[in-house]
Amino acid sequence: MLQMSLPRTGSAPALRGRIGAGFSPAPHRYHLYLRAGCPDSLRVRIALALLGLEGEVSTTTLTPDAPDHAGLRRAYEATRHHHTGALTVPALCDTWSGRVVSDHTPDILDDLALRLAGRPAPSPPAPAAHADADAVRTLLDPAAPRAERSAALESVERRLALHPYALPGDRPTVADADLWVALRHPATAPAPGPHVRSYLRRLGTHPAFRIPA
Repeated sequence: MLQMSLPRTGSAPALRGRIGAGFSPAPHRYHLYLRAGCPDSLRVRIALALLGLEGEVSTTTLTPDAPDHAGLRRAYEATRHHHTGALTVPALCDTWSGRVVSDHTPDILDDLALRLAGRPAPSPPAPAAHADADAVRTLLDPAAPRAERSAALESVERRLALHPYALPGDRPTVADADLWVALRHPATAPAPGPHVRSYLRRLGTHPAFRIPA
């Protein structure tokens, strides 16, 4: 599955607890804090919809007008004593202990798919997975030079010419949450090719991708 993470805005290292390693995969145990306008948060929101977990994992979306949240701060303080730093999102929290399980987006996406939904995604060959992750990272990076973004978009165009989704198969997976957000992100300045345009139209009809950014 394509998994990458955007640069963190806070200075504290990521919290990387895992469901299945100290946290049981119990339904209705976990809560996600997301942020409006955050590409990583959008990836998680789409993954929840794709995996059918919207009724099992509750969410709170922070807005620009309310970037802090008392519940999220309490969770960080319970996890890191006297935490005074930024509140990083997405953050997966355990409602039983009141602690943050993880604020590392790739781990959160993997745990949602593998531990809570129980749907392991097929994996492409390692070199292709690495190339795809690099392309997604470049497309999401607003500081990437236009030439690099163009090359990344061409790489995605070639892969989408071979199959309709980010991974081989006849339905979208969590990997498409990564690719969809990368292609819809404002940093994707070059004009997309026909296969990318067809891909965006195809996913635009899927309920999981009809989510406001």
